[in-house]
Amino acid sequence: MKKNLTIILGLMLLACFFCSCKSRAPDPKAAAGANKFNATPLVEGFVVKSSVVVQSISISGTLMPFEETVLMPEVTGRVVAINLPEGKFVKQGTLLVKLFDDDLQASLRKSQTQLDLAKVTQKRQAELIKVNGLSQSDYDQAVLQVSSINADIEVLRAQIRKTEVRAPFDGIIGLRNISLGAEVTPQTALATIRDVARLKLDFAVPQKYGATLRPGMMVIFTLEGIDAKYEATVMATEEGVDEATRNLKARAMVKNTELLLKPGSFVNVELELGKEANALMVPTQAIIPQELGKQVILAKDGKAKFVSVKTGIRQASLIEVVSGIAEGDTIVTTGLLFLKPGADLKFSKISQHEGGR
Repeated sequence: MKKNLTIILGLMLLACFFCSCKSRAPDPKAAAGANKFNATPLVEGFVVKSSVVVQSISISGTLMPFEETVLMPEVTGRVVAINLPEGKFVKQGTLLVKLFDDDLQASLRKSQTQLDLAKVTQKRQAELIKVNGLSQSDYDQAVLQVSSINADIEVLRAQIRKTEVRAPFDGIIGLRNISLGAEVTPQTALATIRDVARLKLDFAVPQKYGATLRPGMMVIFTLEGIDAKYEATVMATEEGVDEATRNLKARAMVKNTELLLKPGSFVNVELELGKEANALMVPTQAIIPQELGKQVILAKDGKAKFVSVKTGIRQASLIEVVSGIAEGDTIVTTGLLFLKPGADLKFSKISQHEGGR
């Protein structure tokens, strides 16, 4: 009897315990966690606005002297005078190096004396022939003698000029390689002269952009480590595309009046290909790649709408959308992987593109 009473009392206590558990109020923290899980996620948006965008490509190039020549003598000889101011500017025609020419100068003086005598003889015979005191053949011989000596003098002067090395154009002399008294030959490099007041910019563009290059076109270039931008004017292009690289070689002229640019420098050329006045630019992260195209998520009446788009010009952080959206549309830029068509949208921030480059 006592055993049955104990069992009954135990069952009653268990019933009371279960009743108290059912009547207990729900945990506030648990409810808050459930609400947070079911809340609409915050995303960021971007308002589409038209802007001016310049399409360009960046290619490498090299600065070259507008003119550059290794100075060499025309004849073998001994150096008797040097005027090679290293790193200094010289005018065209300046005498830079002089070779020994005393023997040629002596021959020239001798020929000039002979010429003076031949001219006097010719003058006398011209007076005689007027009075028939001299045959025509004798007078012709005197005229021939004067012409012959004149020709010899011109040959000597040409030989003397070959002993002089003059500046072929205005330029700056490089490092000289000779000293006074040195014996030089036509293969001896005396120094290098460069015209660096103007420079040539050589670069190559891909074949598909070759049609955009034309003489007179302006290009912009920069040097590594220097923030300044420089201008160059396209001079000419090759008539054919390089078969190995499929690039078109081009050459531009750079004014270097302050001599700040150095020949041989590597530069970065920015070539403008076109300008779009009403481009719709969006952040690149807003584009969702698809197997057969691309999509963006539009905000329509607070809901997510997936639309297909076509893209165009790409910049560092923006890309042009040529179809699929319109100016004034708001697109989603974050949380793209967690959104489904028709999902509710709640924005934490909405920004817009301020303008083109």
